[in-house]
Amino acid sequence: MERKRLVMKKIKTIVAALSAAMVCAGSASCGRTAAKDMASLTLLSDSWESVGNWDPVSRLGGDICSDSLPAVSDIKKGFTVTFRARLAEPTRERRIVEIPDVLEVNLRQHNPLDRDRQNYPSYKMPDGTVPVLEASLRLVSPVDGSVASMPVGIPLAMLDNPFGEHEITLDFSGVRWTMYVDGKLVDNDFPFGYPDTAKILSWNIDPGFVTEAAIGFPASKFRRHSENGGSEPIQYWTPSGHNAWVGDVVSLYHDGTYHLFYLYDRRGHQSKLGRGGHYFEHISTRDFIHWTEHEAAVPIEEQWETFGTGTPFIADGRICISYGYHTTRLYPYERTTLPQMFESLKENGHADTFDPMVLDGVSAGSSYSVSDDGVHFTKSGLLFHPCENPSIYIDPEGHMKMLANYGARGTWEADSVNGQWSCTNEDFPTGGDCTFFFNWGDYDYIIGGFTNLWSKSSSAPDSTYTDVVAAGKDFYNGMCVPTVSQISDGRYLMAGWMWLKAWGGPLVIHELVQMEEGRIGTKWMDELLPEVSDKAVGLSADEVVTLPESSFMLTFDVEPDVLAGGGSLQLQLLPEKSRGMQDGCEWRLDCGEARAQYGGVDSGARREKSLREGGEPQRGRDYAIENLIGTDMPFTVRMVVKYSPKFDGAIVDTEIAGCRTMLSYREKLEPGRICLNATGLKISNIRLFPLAQ
Repeated sequence: MERKRLVMKKIKTIVAALSAAMVCAGSASCGRTAAKDMASLTLLSDSWESVGNWDPVSRLGGDICSDSLPAVSDIKKGFTVTFRARLAEPTRERRIVEIPDVLEVNLRQHNPLDRDRQNYPSYKMPDGTVPVLEASLRLVSPVDGSVASMPVGIPLAMLDNPFGEHEITLDFSGVRWTMYVDGKLVDNDFPFGYPDTAKILSWNIDPGFVTEAAIGFPASKFRRHSENGGSEPIQYWTPSGHNAWVGDVVSLYHDGTYHLFYLYDRRGHQSKLGRGGHYFEHISTRDFIHWTEHEAAVPIEEQWETFGTGTPFIADGRICISYGYHTTRLYPYERTTLPQMFESLKENGHADTFDPMVLDGVSAGSSYSVSDDGVHFTKSGLLFHPCENPSIYIDPEGHMKMLANYGARGTWEADSVNGQWSCTNEDFPTGGDCTFFFNWGDYDYIIGGFTNLWSKSSSAPDSTYTDVVAAGKDFYNGMCVPTVSQISDGRYLMAGWMWLKAWGGPLVIHELVQMEEGRIGTKWMDELLPEVSDKAVGLSADEVVTLPESSFMLTFDVEPDVLAGGGSLQLQLLPEKSRGMQDGCEWRLDCGEARAQYGGVDSGARREKSLREGGEPQRGRDYAIENLIGTDMPFTVRMVVKYSPKFDGAIVDTEIAGCRTMLSYREKLEPGRICLNATGLKISNIRLFPLAQ
């Protein structure tokens, strides 16, 4: 009788999960073969050219290796240096161009283990060395007069002919500090301060490397070539270059087009002398197969500009995007417009919209840009709130609201973005770096940046939001600062970035599933399935197998033993040759406990923590997820392992029963072997698909 009771209980559990399993039925397809259209991003060209008249004030070459320079009347207009160089393997650091105490261009060997800031070792020579060409500009701070060096550079292994002759251009526009090699933009940064003109007296070249050079004040003007710059897969994408990454992502689906805006990041938040130097880039798609890169929606156009996360929204039929000026990272609070804005808020009880021209100080706080065509955006320049990360949304009743982050807090409401913003709840949201609202059917949700999530019935007041994380039923899966948008056919997408070595990483997009009582899960998006080889490799459980490729998709079916507590499985990813277990990864799944985790293979059976328990899934390393759905009945597991030298490791993206996903970054891991074993359950149909090259 007891056995019969247990069987009936399990049957009821299975039946209760069937609706969720049907929602998650997208896990049936494994991947896309090379014969089908793959989801790829058509890029803008990375080739640039000088336009207009540019008159050098000095030329070097031949027997002339140095020259004096005339006095610079306005350094804010910048300067441009061009030179032709015969690059060679440097046996020691060689300074090949120099303006003493202002600019130095060095050819040197970089430490192949040092990926801080520039990530030069993402491109190594065949012998493992990392020769680089680097230009450093000394800038005097407008705040305290301190001097700091701002480098831009390139690992020579990026070049088709590393030790050949190349045309190099260094351009300081006043707002940008850029290196072009053979007409291609290879690195840039955003200055804060200017060179000391009293020290711009002379310049020189090393004739052993540089054959000719020219310098001119003011800077030349540059424009991008109009042709496309090729295409790349959109899933796990990073911007071109050795040190470029995707930062905070915000999205909007409007008039049949999915718009994705992201904070462009170089150097893991260390651009602009460590202040971030972020701005919003823009990509879009109408079918999620063909993606297009556009010019920046919110570019940096002044030295004091650096932007924080906001949200796109529709106002008066136009696409707008809100953002915060993170000016307090550059100037002291008292030198910005914030004191006056907060004083006005205190006196009037609401936040007014200001033209910064009527205020004293450097613009700070909330602003927005507007587009009539969804492609070209114009900054309003207006300041509507002292918050520096404004999350504006239109609620289901059509009210314009804002969740205030970074520098302010609470929920706010106004008739229009330029209206008077009044606080409706100063105590909620209670936390979160970048909060986002979305509605799905009968439920409202607020994402709290890296770690928070709240939900409520859409018919209930805002005061009834409950903490989803505290219930252990959140959807955090390794993404940072996820954003959610509804697309066509009632589908919802979640996009974010993965934390690799520092702030910023690859773009990741998953699809959401909604289950009973409004719980949200995640699955892979069919349109973004990876391109795989049409020849699958069959694997056997309980043995170490050598992988044909370091990047691959793995799929297998799991049948838990409902009477024996469900059972568990362990999957280990190991380097090709044993270098110690610290470079490996173990993914574990416990069906009986409805729990999965990433950990190290040397950690034994250590129990990692979920977000509710104090774990850090947003870091994308070792963590657990709990309260899985559909793992007490037959289900499928799919896993993509994406190795990249730029990542200095591999991303592991796992989908469980089509209802939950989890991502992990495994530093230094280049998978070469795999082992899958199980206890108390059956594993079948184990197939491995190398990712198409």
